[in-house]
Amino acid sequence: MGDSDKPLARYSTTEMAKDTIELIDSIGWTSLRQLHVIGVSMGGMIAQEIDVTEDEYRGIGRISGTASICIPKSPNVQLADLKARLFSKSWLEAPDDYGDFPTNGDRFAAIELEKRQDVDRFTRKGFICQAIAAGWHHKTPEQLKDLADKVGRQRIQVLHGTLDNMITVPHGKVLARELGEEEGVTKIIVEGRGHVLHFEEEKLYQEVLEKMVEKTENLG
Repeated sequence: MGDSDKPLARYSTTEMAKDTIELIDSIGWTSLRQLHVIGVSMGGMIAQEIDVTEDEYRGIGRISGTASICIPKSPNVQLADLKARLFSKSWLEAPDDYGDFPTNGDRFAAIELEKRQDVDRFTRKGFICQAIAAGWHHKTPEQLKDLADKVGRQRIQVLHGTLDNMITVPHGKVLARELGEEEGVTKIIVEGRGHVLHFEEEKLYQEVLEKMVEKTENLG
């Protein structure tokens, strides 16, 4: 991650979706209904844009949206704030799932600090441009309805944690509603968990995705 060019530009989730589509095309994944599109956080926004842009790339997407603001802070304050936004307190304070650190929160802090020390891949300019792209992401109810019509509501899943402080759970509920929850969109709300469900509930997350992939494969 981070080896691609990072020119100073007005980034957007639409342009990032186009980059993803170009990669998919270059690999040769171009058949109808060939892919399952799964996105977490900003990746969900990009998955949303892929579904709007390319009719043939249809599967499932974890789709969410939020606004962003950047205020300079010390590294310790940044990490504490980031952990509070991304994870539930109970998970952060629990013993490390892999046994390498005292707590899960310590493991995440180590991963984050290691990433930030790589100044060539993780640049301040790139981070700010990415944050702006996420902050400006927006889809109207009409666009979401059109997306769901094209993809098929049985093929869409929205997954959200109740303690998500990055993109709060009402956003996920509104998203599911506008996509067509009553018409077949799957909505899963995980109690007591935060933004990064694939960290906090790794087994559950894998099971949910496996079931959705199997479901959509059977739809043809």
